[in-house]
Amino acid sequence: MRRAATIMAAVLALGASGVGAYQLAPSPADGPAHWREIAWPYPRDGWPAGRAFRCDGACEGARLYVRAKLGFCNCDRGVADDDEVDRVTDLDLISPRFTPVAAGETVSFGGLDGRARQYDLDLADGARHAATGIALSRRCDLLVAVVQGAGEAHVMQRAALEFLKTQEMKRWVTAALDGR
Repeated sequence: MRRAATIMAAVLALGASGVGAYQLAPSPADGPAHWREIAWPYPRDGWPAGRAFRCDGACEGARLYVRAKLGFCNCDRGVADDDEVDRVTDLDLISPRFTPVAAGETVSFGGLDGRARQYDLDLADGARHAATGIALSRRCDLLVAVVQGAGEAHVMQRAALEFLKTQEMKRWVTAALDGR
């Protein structure tokens, strides 16, 4: 009888500690952003296909689409204003119904300068997503990126910009803008 009571106490203690650990463990949405590559989902157009990623962690479910557009930029001014961000980013591939929610801001990294602007997207299935369009220039070439999802726009934007600054992405961006 004593042995059964000891076993029962151990089971209860382990079960309670497991429940507590589960409840105290951070959810994937609280952790750092982790981007994994997925297939480019859009049909061919006048530009080469880019790279697409899905986020797990802090920006769970967000998708990031990145590609180079060579010879597409004003060589003297680069990405000068929000109208250009509206025009050159690939928001229209995701949905033709996008609305800017605020003025854009300047962004730069790795020798690229440009602007980022936040939008509301109305998707074909009736869902509404937040998005950020990013357009960065180097000489006469552009790097464009769109991050979109059901999460908060500023969280997705921050996670996307941090990912674009990684060594892997810097190498890819340099190669893409050099036409390799």
